[in-house]
Amino acid sequence: MKITVKVKPNARGNSIKETGLNTYDIRVSVPPEKGKANEKVIELLAKFLKIPKSAINLRSGSTSRNKIFEIK
Repeated sequence: MKITVKVKPNARGNSIKETGLNTYDIRVSVPPEKGKANEKVIELLAKFLKIPKSAINLRSGSTSRNKIFEIK
């Protein structure tokens, strides 16, 4: 399954909002430096979907706000 995520780094807090079928808006409080924001997004998605972090792979958009993740 693939999901589309729009990320807002440097937010006041961490939150996930489902905006459609397999589409999410995610706010993270960490800066987009050295993959920190991507790691936090994976952590939040894992908790939200109740799956292990290892089941989530970033397929595209590592330096973009719009990302595509693959869920195993």
